[in-house]
Amino acid sequence: MTVSLEVSEGVGTILLDRPPMNALDIAVQDRLRELAAEATRRDDVRAVILYGGEKVFAAGADIKEMQTMTHPDMVARSRGLQDAFTAVARIPKPVVAAVTGYALGGGCELALCADFRIAADNVKLGQPEILLGLIPGAGGTQRLARLIGPSKAKDLIFTGRMVKADEALTLGLVDRVVPAAEVYEQARAWAARLAQGPALALRAAKESIDTGLETDIDTGLTVERNWFAGLFATEDRERGMRSFVEEGPGKAKFL
Repeated sequence: MTVSLEVSEGVGTILLDRPPMNALDIAVQDRLRELAAEATRRDDVRAVILYGGEKVFAAGADIKEMQTMTHPDMVARSRGLQDAFTAVARIPKPVVAAVTGYALGGGCELALCADFRIAADNVKLGQPEILLGLIPGAGGTQRLARLIGPSKAKDLIFTGRMVKADEALTLGLVDRVVPAAEVYEQARAWAARLAQGPALALRAAKESIDTGLETDIDTGLTVERNWFAGLFATEDRERGMRSFVEEGPGKAKFL
């Protein structure tokens, strides 16, 4: 398998395994979509890690495959490309990208689909599509601009330049930089902590934030209000409030 889902103690790891650079060809894209749907569906998956292994996250699309494609080919394929990444972005559970080595083009776009990005101190990230006479096609023009702002996103996309860990952290492209040997361990610690949280409330928080970023504030507030009220019907809310009153904050155990 070029992409697999491994589940342990509530944490699902979506692992890219297409040596040497985890190039994201059509088969990998389609498999990502399938596994995103599986992670969404499975109750034993409460948080997700995106990981490419110790050496490289993903160096981008399979250029040799793309070179043979015509305009009609890509018109037919481009929606499938975006849908695969959108499926990852819409997993209704906390998702962390554990980024090592190169995360370029589609690899960077995949990392952008996560809620949080932990990067190795040796990473190089970027959107180099402009150097091929193209633009990002898997959500990069939209998610990158929303994450770091339009002018910084335009700098990276217009120039196609790569950024190292320190600049990526300054830009807000990654959220934490750690030694390369600790990337997966720290990503797992983040995911494991949230896997113990209230699943519906976490889903509500993620959907409310993401929807608010994609629409006007009134619509976002409506989504928030509906989720907020709806959570009063859940056992987790009852458990959390009872624990707060009886034991103090932060001690609730959620199923």
